[in-house]
Amino acid sequence: MTEQYWLTPSHWIMLGLLVIFAIAHSGLAALRPWGEKRIGPRLYRILFALVSIPLAVILIIYFFNHRYNGLQLWQVQSIGSIKIVVWLLSAISFLFLYPATFNLLEIAAIEKPSVRLYETGIIRITRHPQMVGQVIWCIAHTLWIGTTFTLLTSIGLVAHHLFAVWHGDRRLFQRYGEEFVNVKQRTSVVPFLAVIEGRQTLKWQEFLRPAYLGVIAFVLLFWWAHPWLIQATAKVYW
Repeated sequence: MTEQYWLTPSHWIMLGLLVIFAIAHSGLAALRPWGEKRIGPRLYRILFALVSIPLAVILIIYFFNHRYNGLQLWQVQSIGSIKIVVWLLSAISFLFLYPATFNLLEIAAIEKPSVRLYETGIIRITRHPQMVGQVIWCIAHTLWIGTTFTLLTSIGLVAHHLFAVWHGDRRLFQRYGEEFVNVKQRTSVVPFLAVIEGRQTLKWQEFLRPAYLGVIAFVLLFWWAHPWLIQATAKVYW
């Protein structure tokens, strides 16, 4: 009997897509000071979006279409409580992912974009909310799907975001110097660690913002549209 070869070409393609996205996203972030001097902050932010967003869309579509490829490591979808856990973790992940990007002042069409130091809201919990949200999202979806393809994708995404923690701190230090060092001492990468250690205090009133209602609305919309998204991406033959 011939042994089934589970390491499908899609594993390598996804790995390549992740590497391309990481190089483009982190590379353009690193080149931001150089680029802004030459073409201006607005145009550079638009260039950043024109490169990053299409690559992200390609990653999402390819993941949806190949998520069950490879070896099935575990199967827990028949356990009723697991679905609730997965949706709860996914909702929590967006509570970290969404506030990391919802500042409308960063949209080039509204106001001149700039790099800023933040120490309010979600930053009091973790200095890198996007990384934390991505890790939680990967845990939830890897638990639910349980394939080698999904595990590989999650490892790649987490690795990129862990690199982004170092890379982001490095860029902020280069820009702000001692001011960022002070912020770094009052915050933590690990969620709630700075609060537990007494270096930070949560101010819940900072979370009473209309933008956070967008988090809830987005989660509900995504829950409703999730089956439709799966069907739509399946029509893209990648």
